[in-house]
Amino acid sequence: MDAKTVSFTVMMGVLGNVLFAISYYTGNLGYGIALDFSLVAACIAGFYGGPLTGFISGLSVGIMPGIMFGPMGMGSWLGLFGLPLGKGLTGLTAGIISKGLGLGRRQYSSLFAVPATLLAYIPECLFTYAYFAYLMPFFLGSGGAFTFLVYILPKAIGEVTIISFLMAALIGNHGFSDFIGRFFTKPHVIPKLKASESKLKT
Repeated sequence: MDAKTVSFTVMMGVLGNVLFAISYYTGNLGYGIALDFSLVAACIAGFYGGPLTGFISGLSVGIMPGIMFGPMGMGSWLGLFGLPLGKGLTGLTAGIISKGLGLGRRQYSSLFAVPATLLAYIPECLFTYAYFAYLMPFFLGSGGAFTFLVYILPKAIGEVTIISFLMAALIGNHGFSDFIGRFFTKPHVIPKLKASESKLKT
């Protein structure tokens, strides 16, 4: 990673933790359960920066959620590792999907961003299920598949659905894409979207 990519990764980590703090304290649904929109930053990092940038940003995005849902929630010390890893998986998968679909390089990229965001969450979803169904009962004697299926999964699906439409709006915004593109020096990692290029394709 060059200096600009590192600064972008740090910026996404900070953004994710700020978004988590805002959503956590305004959308606390109960003990250990609260709204969490920190994945916005992980998805931005993955879609625009690629798998590695998405993974590292996701890990840093999960720091505050790991603390609040870990030692200060129901996850104890295990949450300090589980939450960052889960969000890292989403950032990683978003980067893989983005490169595979050529998001930003093709027409209607903003429309592809909706299913791409939903697909990017699947690995984290599976990991979170394993976290609640197997890791928490084994290490902490709590959690369980029922907790995940009844309380965590419906909330997560709602959050990711909202995030998917937000990502579609961001990717479809040429000004935002051009701003993010300035953090990268390798064109194959993230192309700059310009209005003139979009018009040539239409």
